[in-house]
Amino acid sequence: MRGEQDPQVSMLAFIDMETRVPLDHPLRTIKRLADEALATLSPTFDVMYAVCGRPSIPPERLLKASLLISLYSVRSERAFCEQLDYDLLFRWFLGMNLIEPSFDPSTFSKNRERLLEHNVAQQFFDRVVLQANTLGFLSDEHFTVDGTLIEAAASLKSFRPKDQPPSDEPPDDAGNPSVNFHGQKRSNATHQSTTDPDARLFRKGKGKEAKLVFMGHALMENRNGLVIDFEVTAATGTAERETAVRQVDEAKQDGFRPATLGGDKNYDTKSFVANMRERDVTPHVAQNTSGRRSAIDGRTTRHAGYSISQRIRKRVEEIFGWMKTVGGFRRTRFLGLERTGLAGYLVAAAYNLVRITRLMRIAAAG
Repeated sequence: MRGEQDPQVSMLAFIDMETRVPLDHPLRTIKRLADEALATLSPTFDVMYAVCGRPSIPPERLLKASLLISLYSVRSERAFCEQLDYDLLFRWFLGMNLIEPSFDPSTFSKNRERLLEHNVAQQFFDRVVLQANTLGFLSDEHFTVDGTLIEAAASLKSFRPKDQPPSDEPPDDAGNPSVNFHGQKRSNATHQSTTDPDARLFRKGKGKEAKLVFMGHALMENRNGLVIDFEVTAATGTAERETAVRQVDEAKQDGFRPATLGGDKNYDTKSFVANMRERDVTPHVAQNTSGRRSAIDGRTTRHAGYSISQRIRKRVEEIFGWMKTVGGFRRTRFLGLERTGLAGYLVAAAYNLVRITRLMRIAAAG
């Protein structure tokens, strides 16, 4: 029998959002893990806000909203606030009822300085890593490091000489002026982006186009491919190796005992290998023999563990792939190194929460 539409809209309706979300929905586990991590940050949130005055949007809600933006590939904070008006799943995740209005997109910007000042994003990321460690999902000895480029929210047209005074002539097009820089020698030493001075002109390799970028660095544990450290730095030729040394030192301070560290050919330098061996870490990096001699030899490569590390280290690309395609971190939406770093921690935390949820399901099924 064909159903018919009822033109009369119900004036009163009772909706239990808890029953609208399936019991096996992965967002239930993510919500529980996020709430547990945020509960430990409550003392920090108390310090961030004044005792009196008009109540602000709870910081827990803003951080969980940032997770949803990454998990569901929402293109912007403004688009998220619009979607929050009618998305029951988002409201359930944030603990909002149907009557409560969505918050203004400027709330994110107004509270971002507080999050930066108290290093909240990194603390939240660290709490998620601690949860994974408590569940037994982290390797204590075997790790992989790698870096990737993150496009800056700045155009190449904004990359201009540092000592060039502003022009008095109006542009031919105020929204998209014509800029002819062909034949000019441009470098980070002499030029700077007027839109985002922290961005650096960098190219991935020979024959590749140069872009204004930042560099993201991930330290991955090899057991289940979880990120235990993530950092955004300026893009330089040595940033990957310098950050890797710093991340290994921080991992030791956090109680890990790195025994091996996998990496690609970019880490095959004498100084990096020496730095790792000084820290009693065996550098399982890919050998770079293109017109040069590798910094590691058969004493390292002959062991079976080296081949295993070289096979597993490729999984770090899955992390970057998720962060860029699903998490929307291929190109930053923010200006400056600090704000981009804050966004990086939240996207990395979202990846870890998805991965932990999947591992918990596998463990429960087995």
